[in-house]
Amino acid sequence: MYDSWPLIVLVEDSSTQATQIAAILSRYKARVMIAGDGLQGLRLVHSQAPNLIILDVNLPNMDGYQVCQRLKRDPETRHIPVILMTALVTAEATMRGIEVGANDFIAKDKFTKENLIATVNAYLGIIVGERI
Repeated sequence: MYDSWPLIVLVEDSSTQATQIAAILSRYKARVMIAGDGLQGLRLVHSQAPNLIILDVNLPNMDGYQVCQRLKRDPETRHIPVILMTALVTAEATMRGIEVGANDFIAKDKFTKENLIATVNAYLGIIVGERI
């Protein structure tokens, strides 16, 4: 049953936020694997071949922009949608995300949950007909 659910790799250094996001996405029939830093995230993506990647921008070892850029340059992973998340909401941050190939950008604010669910649904179609 769970094997048919889409796999999302979540790269988030805050274990509290990672647990909250994973719980939300699991309610909507997504499997979530968590990495705590950029390097770990790259290894997880390459070993698991997820359907979607959610990256925090501020990560230890390698930030989300660097991870995204590496993923989008790699022929094996460039097709996987990448959503960047950050508390840093500026035009420069958004532009940098676009420049490195991110498919979407979500601000960490009071609407994060709703925006995340809608964005994941747009890419994976797993929440159709459900209310947020």
